Amino acid sequence: MSATIIDRELEAKHRAVWALGDYRAVADDLVLPLGSELVAAAGIQSGDRVLDVAAGTGSAAFAAAALGARVIASDLCPELLEHGRAAAAARGADVEFREANAEALPFADGEFDAVISSIGVMFAPHHQRAADELIRVCRPGGTVAVLSWTPSGFIGQMFATMKPYLPAPPPGVQPAPLWGDEAHVRTLFGDRVDGIGRRRGALAVGRFSDGAAFRDYFKANYGPIVSAYQSIDDENAAALDAELAALGDRALADSPTMQWEYLVLTARRR
Repeated sequence: MSATIIDRELEAKHRAVWALGDYRAVADDLVLPLGSELVAAAGIQSGDRVLDVAAGTGSAAFAAAALGARVIASDLCPELLEHGRAAAAARGADVEFREANAEALPFADGEFDAVISSIGVMFAPHHQRAADELIRVCRPGGTVAVLSWTPSGFIGQMFATMKPYLPAPPPGVQPAPLWGDEAHVRTLFGDRVDGIGRRRGALAVGRFSDGAAFRDYFKANYGPIVSAYQSIDDENAAALDAELAALGDRALADSPTMQWEYLVLTARRR
């Protein structure tokens, strides 16, 4: 088990952010295909011991379980875990849901054949701590695989749009979309892995008629944006409204379908 000392105040803040809105809707309506994409990239097979880190409501965990893997889905947010357990019961899926901080996973060294995270671990505040944990709980020769939004893609641009309206993060906290930068992740993993594979893809999102529809959906459902609006005054909220709608309109300028870029990176633990 990790000996990392956790900032409990920061942990509580992150837990509360992801309980806001309705991430289950986001997972089911928009990002569900990413779980299967990551599981395929990781080469997960029947019988593998798999840990899905920052699993949310479990889309990647369910995809791995469908292949016959033995899966634990861990997340910091109890509300998301409850949604995942309910979904598992409805599906008849054999997935265990456990509350856990990605920076201090309550699992033994080398416990899993594959350690995966789909747009999840990228939101852990301290990237090196989280990367160290992904590698620690993966067995030598096992697979670590992460799928993350890229800094230059649509979701990365969304977070960049929000940044001027938010308080500065605590010292040492890094921007989530850096996990979508291959060089950054290679540095985090260092010489503890080899056989690195990578590919960029784009999630096609055709749900929104215009930028305002995108903005309003995320304001209602996506925890980080709900939290952002709670922290600013009416004048700044109106300005952020306009910027997010404009971002959405630009993404829809040439097509009714948005393309949200992501990076999949896989590696083998040495």
